[in-house]
Amino acid sequence: MKCIIIDDEATARAIIAHLCSSVDGLEVLEEFPNAIQAIKFLNKNNVDLIFLDIHMPDFTGFDFIDTLKNPPKVVLTTSDKNLAFEAFEYDCIVDYLLKPVTLPRFLKAIQKVESTAVPVPVMEVAKKDGAKEDNLPQKELYVNIDRRLIKIDFERIYLIEAKGDYILIKTDDKNYTVHSTLKKIEEKLPDSLFLKVHRSYIINIKKIIDIEDNSVLIERDVIPISRSNRSELMKRLNLL
Repeated sequence: MKCIIIDDEATARAIIAHLCSSVDGLEVLEEFPNAIQAIKFLNKNNVDLIFLDIHMPDFTGFDFIDTLKNPPKVVLTTSDKNLAFEAFEYDCIVDYLLKPVTLPRFLKAIQKVESTAVPVPVMEVAKKDGAKEDNLPQKELYVNIDRRLIKIDFERIYLIEAKGDYILIKTDDKNYTVHSTLKKIEEKLPDSLFLKVHRSYIINIKKIIDIEDNSVLIERDVIPISRSNRSELMKRLNLL
């Protein structure tokens, strides 16, 4: 069973890693001091179990779980005994360990992990029933800015502009510069709200003020519409 450890305290990570070494077949792949590094790892690697601290700077354990599309089994490790009720609202959370974690209690958590069936991702169930992924749409996007994951609601975004190796995300109240590509973020956006109208621009069609010739006014920005994308934009509009 492959696992990772996420905790901002080096001593806490070392204790969990030592406890893991006492369990045959339990392999610690990596340890992380924050959730952002762990998310990058999970984007490229699969694990069976996560030992996760709840209270971490800028990004809590619950925030971290919320970013995962299909989270593996999770054992929380924390000094806070007051969040157990909230914790078990998550199907992926198997156990709740209070620090300092003892070996007998740790082994009991591992038994729970081994006896608990792997949660079936809701998205996979929908596919088996013939439903489309759009039946369970995401409502927000998390972006990495200065080692913090910032949540942006889709409905707040009105324009995304490509700027070399970066993209500029414009919202109703704030703009965000993110190291990414227009193609990558386009894959994350719901088709019901967003459309790429130019090789350098994606717009929220709900935020359109007016359209004139080959340009569209979004808030205060006048955006060009490429000839190849104009027909698709017209199809999306509720024309009288």
